[in-house]
Amino acid sequence: MGIDRVVLLSPSGAKQLVALDRETLTVPSVGVVRADTLRKSIGRRWGIGERSFLVLLPTLRDLVQTVRREAQIVGAKDAPSIVWNCDLKAGDVVVEAGSGSGALTLSLAHAVGPHGRVVTYDLRPDSIDVARRNVSVAGLDARVEFKDGDARAGIAEIGVDAFVLDIPDPWEAVGTAESALRPCGHFASYSPNMEQVSRTAAALRRRPFVEIRTLEIFEREIEASESGTRPSFAPLGHTGYLTFARRVLETL
Repeated sequence: MGIDRVVLLSPSGAKQLVALDRETLTVPSVGVVRADTLRKSIGRRWGIGERSFLVLLPTLRDLVQTVRREAQIVGAKDAPSIVWNCDLKAGDVVVEAGSGSGALTLSLAHAVGPHGRVVTYDLRPDSIDVARRNVSVAGLDARVEFKDGDARAGIAEIGVDAFVLDIPDPWEAVGTAESALRPCGHFASYSPNMEQVSRTAAALRRRPFVEIRTLEIFEREIEASESGTRPSFAPLGHTGYLTFARRVLETL
């Protein structure tokens, strides 16, 4: 498979995703460059004028870090937990409510692979436009279907493997999740505050869901240098709470 995207890494650590979709490219804030020049520079330093970059193959982390953000995204420490706890794998079908900027959509699409599918709903057409653009830039649009609609009111999809929510009132969509999920399918919601968690957990307990649990994940980088090794001084602020459950046909 040919290389269709690269990441330009600057000395400051800033990254820029570049789609190699034509022979000659105009890269914003960089200049004009030939796509084959970047392909030949994978893993090497590449310069233009007085500026230099490392040319890298993009990872999922790169794709998420370079998305255009219009809304707060589900970040790098929380998205992998959603993938893990929902047991997402190649070929799965996932429904997402709350497309936002499409960052979580990228993680879901990456997890289900080329033969899986992500259907993502949002009430705001402008959010869908941003998310669709970010997914397209990442080259994952063939795996994602965008729908303008309210997932709380019901959806057409049934028998899905996971139902993932990033909306202000996830408890209002628990009934939709019950109808959409296959037996033993996974529910996940991302919420910034405890009241949302409490109401969501209560709604799940009223329906055939088991293994209801909520996580808060913290991540701290360690800085290792010649002068010593120590925890990073970067703030370890709260991002959100992750609530998970499994839909069953009967409870104990």
